[in-house]
Amino acid sequence: MEDVRIDKWLWAVRIFKTRTIAADSCKKGRVMIQDVTVKPSRMIRIGEIIQVRKPPVTFSFKVLDLSDKRMGAKLVPQFMENVTPPDQYEILELNKINGFVDRQRGTGRPTKKDRRELEQFTDTFDFEEFDFEN
Repeated sequence: MEDVRIDKWLWAVRIFKTRTIAADSCKKGRVMIQDVTVKPSRMIRIGEIIQVRKPPVTFSFKVLDLSDKRMGAKLVPQFMENVTPPDQYEILELNKINGFVDRQRGTGRPTKKDRRELEQFTDTFDFEEFDFEN
């Protein structure tokens, strides 16, 4: 297999749940090769680095092999290598932490899960270390 459409490959290596979502991401400019947005019909080759923007993080994947058939999760490392820089994962962690503390206005009451996460966060912080009365 010499060339595969990028939307098929992104779906086959399980970056996107459906091929339609992969194609829509390409159309919206969230998929890039060498910092150039690509169309869903763009053919990819082995060795190319594909950048996928899933806000707030941009993931990078190196193409190791080509396939247009969806595969099991255990086979994915044979077809791609995750080369995402560590600073992108730091952004993801910071976003997770801030996600439930800074609720946007108008999003409604916190869910039970949000409340539990907030309580777990505040329980790990020892307030008794500080003297608030002085």
